[in-house]
Amino acid sequence: MRGFSSSAGVMQAIASSSSSKSKRKSTRKRAFDAQVFLDSAGVAKKIVEYRRSQKIYSQGDPATCVMYVQNGGVKLSVVNETGKEAVVAILGPGDFFGEGCLAGQSICMATATTIVTTTVLVIQKVEMIRTLHEEHEFSDSFIAYMLARNIRAEEDLIDQLFNSSEKRLARTLLLLARYGAQGHPQKALPKVSQEMLAEMIGTTRPRVNFFMNKFRKLGFIEYNGEIHVNNSLLRVVLHE
Repeated sequence: MRGFSSSAGVMQAIASSSSSKSKRKSTRKRAFDAQVFLDSAGVAKKIVEYRRSQKIYSQGDPATCVMYVQNGGVKLSVVNETGKEAVVAILGPGDFFGEGCLAGQSICMATATTIVTTTVLVIQKVEMIRTLHEEHEFSDSFIAYMLARNIRAEEDLIDQLFNSSEKRLARTLLLLARYGAQGHPQKALPKVSQEMLAEMIGTTRPRVNFFMNKFRKLGFIEYNGEIHVNNSLLRVVLHE
């Protein structure tokens, strides 16, 4: 699946120049860092620490702020009228959530729950709107992030409609390990249970257990309390 190909290094094509231009290179603008910007004193926000398995907000709560994961992990889930829960996303450091309030949502459409000890920046809706209007670099970065999230949602839908449960599980593990994202992949996945993985890919826990054991025997993952994903797992996703 092409969505996993890394785009890091696109700017390297411009980097080679004669040594006489080293001064220009040193003054070249660095990539915008949303974390550094949000840590600055100019953005009104609060930092909240949550313990593992703690609810940040519940489905149906008033939607009043945008949140940014500093460290840890967050599960987004929805519950239907009969009480059946579905996990719709697992978020990690650098991810925003709660952004629906910016589009006019008055209530939260999902429940946000931590999966490990997590630190979150909470930015009120009015402050987020002000910052997006006044800080163009941050606005550009946020729009790029939301477009990437939209592409990811489309890929998730295609994956659900056309791929086998084995391939869906492999893709989910790779995404949780952040393969294809900027920077280095995580050494270990967030603490996700097989039940949670089953909810995410739309299958049963026994099927997830079967494929996890298969992946381990083939050397695609290491599974000793924590799940470590190896590059070789890409073969399952790319295999037709």
